[in-house]
Amino acid sequence: MAERGAHLTTAAAENRPSIFEVLAQDSLMSAVKPALQHAVQILAESNPGRYGILWRNFDEIYVILDLLLQHHFLSRTSASFSENFYGLKRVGADSIRPAHQGLRCRQHLRSLLFLALLPYLRTKLEKVLARQRDEDDFSIRLPQSLAQKMYRAFLAAYPYVCMTWNGWTFFHQLLYIFGKTQTHSPLLWLAGIKLSYLTAHDIRSLDLKPAGPALSPSQRIGEKLQRVFSTLVGGVAVSLSTSLSLGVFFLQFLEWWYSSENQSTIKSLTSLPTPPPPLHLEDQDSSPTHTKVCPLCKKVRTNDTALATSGYVFCYRCIYVYVKANHRCPLTGYPSELQHLIKIYSPEG
Repeated sequence: MAERGAHLTTAAAENRPSIFEVLAQDSLMSAVKPALQHAVQILAESNPGRYGILWRNFDEIYVILDLLLQHHFLSRTSASFSENFYGLKRVGADSIRPAHQGLRCRQHLRSLLFLALLPYLRTKLEKVLARQRDEDDFSIRLPQSLAQKMYRAFLAAYPYVCMTWNGWTFFHQLLYIFGKTQTHSPLLWLAGIKLSYLTAHDIRSLDLKPAGPALSPSQRIGEKLQRVFSTLVGGVAVSLSTSLSLGVFFLQFLEWWYSSENQSTIKSLTSLPTPPPPLHLEDQDSSPTHTKVCPLCKKVRTNDTALATSGYVFCYRCIYVYVKANHRCPLTGYPSELQHLIKIYSPEG
């Protein structure tokens, strides 16, 4: 039994990485983004005026850096950053192609799409869907058009689509363990490539590329400009990859420290501003009608709704529109969201 398990995990005869190696390199990049996101969040909270733009546009900044990083490693080592970190490379049908020559154009573009762009699109889609779910839960239901009905159908079907994709990925990994397929991920299968170990020849040739044929002066100038640009992009990518390699564990520690229950409790008690004192009613009409006036529209409240972050009561439509647009209480300035609206039921109704 032990020999059978060793055979399943090594697959040395086919030069295939073990399931543990491919899953480890998959988890490397997925662990880096949350750690960087938390570090940017700390900077934005410490100085919103200077670093707030980094937090608001974190997804776009990260995908650009990720594209540069992955493009550099795919061009130089035929592998993504995490795959190169574990000594792996991507090979297509032409498995004898040296790693330092990079992937072919179509395989290179597909790899960039699946490594950087697809996770970015999925993140944006999930944020949009989460925001729409909140609005649907706390908004007035109006008659729906055909487009709205189709959107709601997609909203309801999306979790099942994710479940199907995760099931397909798990089934693919099982087939990889038992040697029935050459790839552990459906994305690699769709890209038409597989993972393999770097050979000794690949390692020797990564920093020593063979010289090409003689070039004309104009071609030499173009090659120099291209080399300078490639060096600049490569320098950014290498410095980024080095900082990721050195800082991933430190960022994980920061994530653990600032997500602890003690830190969250202290932050929740100290981050909110002091509310203003309540208005005195000596100079105001104390009639029962006046006590039911909405602070926003200055009319008698309809469909009374309290804002949980401040305790003030408004008309539902008034406070819904204001909180959705400004994300704060109109009287105290407390940060507020639609889920903080609480319907008040009158005992007379």
